[in-house]
Amino acid sequence: MKTLQTTIFLFVFVPLVNSAPPIQQESLQFYEYDTDVTMGSLIQQDYEMQSKDIRKDGTNVSLDTSLRLQGDDSERDVPPTKDTNLPTCLLCVCLSGSVYCEEIDIETVPPLPKETAYLYARFNKIKRIAVSDFADITTLRRIDFSGNKIEEIEDGAFSKLLLLEELSLAENRLIKLPVLPPKLTTFNANQNRIKSRGIKANAFKKLTNLAYLYLGHNALETVPLNLPESLRILHLQYNNITTITDDTFCKSNNTRYIRTRMDEIRMEGNPILLAKHVNAFSCLRTLPVGTYY
Repeated sequence: MKTLQTTIFLFVFVPLVNSAPPIQQESLQFYEYDTDVTMGSLIQQDYEMQSKDIRKDGTNVSLDTSLRLQGDDSERDVPPTKDTNLPTCLLCVCLSGSVYCEEIDIETVPPLPKETAYLYARFNKIKRIAVSDFADITTLRRIDFSGNKIEEIEDGAFSKLLLLEELSLAENRLIKLPVLPPKLTTFNANQNRIKSRGIKANAFKKLTNLAYLYLGHNALETVPLNLPESLRILHLQYNNITTITDDTFCKSNNTRYIRTRMDEIRMEGNPILLAKHVNAFSCLRTLPVGTYY
């Protein structure tokens, strides 16, 4: 009989325990709400007292600064933002090593955070690139200056960018190419005013990683010399190219030589009849795009 009483007692007791959490939850929500209001009042009172002290000293401090002084102490350990970085990241968008400065009408390259890896400054009014613009930014991997008004690039402007892989200078006003960094894989200078004399004879020879070269819509009279073996895509459409030789793409002294990586050469829009230079394509797997008759 005693055992039966014990069992009944446990059966009645369990529902009471299960009904407790909703009550505790409601009580907790009310407590948090009340705490937030109290903390807000205390911060406001401290701020008013702080403002009085500041006015006495003749110093002007913003509301955000004062509230940070009264808030979490952990913020005091955060290193201050460098003054040289602040204007750029207010004007542009800085995000995880990337800086986006597109269509904001800047006329010079802005000061960049030292950890910048990707710079997008398309469609602005930049006219000149100086050596000092990238002197301390050795982490850059991609730069895009498309759609600016660049007429001059100082010698050595990209010389310290040993990690740079992609560079676009398309849609500018260049008449010659700068010295390019050694690890480039993609270079785009479409739609400029570049003539053949504006490209040095060995401009591309040492770029052993270069795979994509875009020089369309310029004023070239000849195909650039010493193109690297790594090249896969070459765009030369709509220039003034009138002639090519057997050594332009191939090697006249080696009939077994094949450019195994070259996939595409565009030469349409040039005043040249490609059918007259068939020996110049003997090492290519596909014929260049252009006029043959």
